[in-house]
Amino acid sequence: MSVYDGLAPSFDRDRAIPKSVAETIRAAILAAVSVDRPRLLDLGAGTGRIGWAFLVREDDYIGIDLSLGMLQTFARRVREEIGRAPCLAQADGQFLPFRNASFDAVMMIQVFGGMRGWRRLLAEARRVLRASGALVLGRSVAPEDGVDARMKQRLASILDEMGASVDSPNPRNDVQHALEAAATRNHRLIAAEWDAVRTPRGFIERHRTGARFSALPERVRNEAMASLQRWADPAFGSLDAPNRERHRFELRVFEFQKGTDR
Repeated sequence: MSVYDGLAPSFDRDRAIPKSVAETIRAAILAAVSVDRPRLLDLGAGTGRIGWAFLVREDDYIGIDLSLGMLQTFARRVREEIGRAPCLAQADGQFLPFRNASFDAVMMIQVFGGMRGWRRLLAEARRVLRASGALVLGRSVAPEDGVDARMKQRLASILDEMGASVDSPNPRNDVQHALEAAATRNHRLIAAEWDAVRTPRGFIERHRTGARFSALPERVRNEAMASLQRWADPAFGSLDAPNRERHRFELRVFEFQKGTDR
């Protein structure tokens, strides 16, 4: 069982990105891999926010996730939109069920928040990656002064005051430094940009289903959100005040020693 199983039904609704953005991200990833029709592994595929674009184009794509609920949501979406079953598997990224040098690209899209055991995850990703392949990290980036950032900062303060902080170190920087040290070549690119409308109420609705926040006792969750709502209403003028923000999707592409595949 995964903490994300229960969040799967609402995950796409609360964290959706435009379909055109997913298609642009796909094009950027394929352009970064110097192989015609590469074999792709999406490590942490989730509900397919990015992966569906590869399946629509009939790429050689395999998605894995520890959460069966997320994969079932992904599979249902693909069947409804494409009319065929996707190649998905439930698996732990630290123990991948694939042979050495099986993939031309391994994608890890927004998988490191609060993760433990990232070194083992990277070792497995490198093991199944062909020597000429690329390891691709990806994440969406919102404005540092945007609605979500301000709301998240205030909520963290409220939980700290309650003695119920859910924050844990994000190892993303450690992951990137480790890959930079091992890679023979790496580069960063902005794969897509889009406008998104955010409201304080939208943040509250999305954050209620966050994996770490939803693990808190119900009393703590309710009290924290009530306090956040009381702060946000005057701070933004209204819980429903729309704020148009520019979001972007960032990719980091790492290539390693060329040579004979393992």
